[in-house]
Amino acid sequence: MQRILLEPDNETLDQDLLRRAMGRFVTGVTVVTTCGPEGKLEGVTANSFSTVSLEPPLVLWSLGRKSASFASFHAASHFAINILGCEQVDISRHFSTRQPDKLAGIAHEPGVGGCPLLANTIAHFECVRDSVIDGGDHSIFIGRVVRASFRDGDPLVFSGGRYQRSVALTDPAVA
Repeated sequence: MQRILLEPDNETLDQDLLRRAMGRFVTGVTVVTTCGPEGKLEGVTANSFSTVSLEPPLVLWSLGRKSASFASFHAASHFAINILGCEQVDISRHFSTRQPDKLAGIAHEPGVGGCPLLANTIAHFECVRDSVIDGGDHSIFIGRVVRASFRDGDPLVFSGGRYQRSVALTDPAVA
C-alpha cells in the first residue's frame, strides 16, 4: 500500500498521488444543469453528488471555482442533478469539456427554474439552491429537492480514472 503523508516541513501533499488514492472510491456520474440569471443554460459533469438529508430533502455537489460555468451556477437559484445510466458515457464526456453551448444538440426538457433535464437519465433531482459553502478551491452547493423522478437502469460509475458499470453482488448475506 502506498502511503501519502503530510510532512511537517512540507505543507502540501503530492496531488497526483492523492487524486489516485481518492479515485479508489467509486462514485456515480451526474450532469448538473442550471439556467443562469440571464437564461443561459449550463451543464457540468460531476461525481461529487451526495445526499445530505431526507427531512428536509437535501443534496449536495461541488464545483471548482475556476470552472467556466461557475459564475452561472453561483448566481442561479435552482439546479438539477441528472443521474447518468451506464450507456451515457458520451454525455458525461460531452459535459466535461469546454464548449460555448453545452446543451446544443443534447435532448432535454425544462425542469424547475428552467434547469435542463437530460433525456434518458436514470434519475433527476430538481432543486432550489439552499446554500453555498466554501470548500478549498471548490464551492459546495446544497439544494433542497422539490421534485424527483427515476426509472430502472444501471448507473454509470467512475473509479480509478475509468468509467465502469456496477455489478450486483450475489451473496445474500451481503445484500
